[in-house]
Amino acid sequence: MKDVKEMLKLGFVLAVYAAIACVGLAFVYAGTSRVIAGRQKTDLEASLRELFPHMDAFEDVTASVASPDASVTFQIVYEIRNSGATIGLAIQASGASYGGPIKILTGVGTDAKITRVKILEHADTPGLGANAASPAYYVDKAKKLTFTGQFSGMSASRAFTVKEDVAAITASTITSRAVANVVKASARAAAAYLGGSGK
Repeated sequence: MKDVKEMLKLGFVLAVYAAIACVGLAFVYAGTSRVIAGRQKTDLEASLRELFPHMDAFEDVTASVASPDASVTFQIVYEIRNSGATIGLAIQASGASYGGPIKILTGVGTDAKITRVKILEHADTPGLGANAASPAYYVDKAKKLTFTGQFSGMSASRAFTVKEDVAAITASTITSRAVANVVKASARAAAAYLGGSGK
């Protein structure tokens, strides 16, 4: 009987410690999740500001914009504003590349021209396909034009054909085509939304 009481007492003590630990973890998670969410929002705003330096607000319009290419997936789409007026669209999209999916953020202004392209994630070969995201790799050394930099100012109506109106990364045609494909789909979807909405 004494052993049973000791076991019950021990079980009760362990249950109390477990409950305290769970409550403590819940508080830590609640506090950390707020910090993480805040950091993600700050990073997002910084990325959007790289595409649209004059933005002062943005709105999620993902449900209203569809990819015109089945091989390109749109994760999230933001309508970018300045002083209440729409100035463009930012589309985070991904497509298949040499090393796996490549995630790209593309900004398109109301004139249907690309403001900027930013590669967010990739798994392509270092020194080759990875040069797509490198600020030190130039497709035109004389003009100091990076691979993603060449898209700035391009119209959504361009063909986006590698080795024709898109300069390729040396020895990385697959990566070059993957980026061009994602940017093309994003630019055309943005132009259709901005034109179709009368903004």
